[in-house]
Amino acid sequence: MNTFTIPRSLGRSLVGLLATTILTAAPAKGPGPSKHAGRGIACAQCHGKGGKREAVPMRQCQTCHDPEALAARTAQVKPTNPHQNRHYGTQTDCTRCHHEHRASENFCLPCHTRFGFKVP
Repeated sequence: MNTFTIPRSLGRSLVGLLATTILTAAPAKGPGPSKHAGRGIACAQCHGKGGKREAVPMRQCQTCHDPEALAARTAQVKPTNPHQNRHYGTQTDCTRCHHEHRASENFCLPCHTRFGFKVP
């Protein structure tokens, strides 16, 4: 019988990714409380005025949140700046980490276990 072995470090990364995916999955119900609504921003300002609410593309986030300015404000975050990274530069899709209607998550953590950023 042939066996297949996975290197230990890869196995830990896969287990971490699976656990993060399971623990941060969005609930099946409708949208929860909105962080932006608490600041007086209407749903239509991000989602548009159409009847069906769609996911918000990053370019919409950028109408209010400048990625370059955000990267400058988080330049001192250790061990590395999450808004200026080697994978995406300053163009990491905001919704990889920041979620409006559920808890935000650290997109880096499954692969980079030392990047314990607290994501607002």
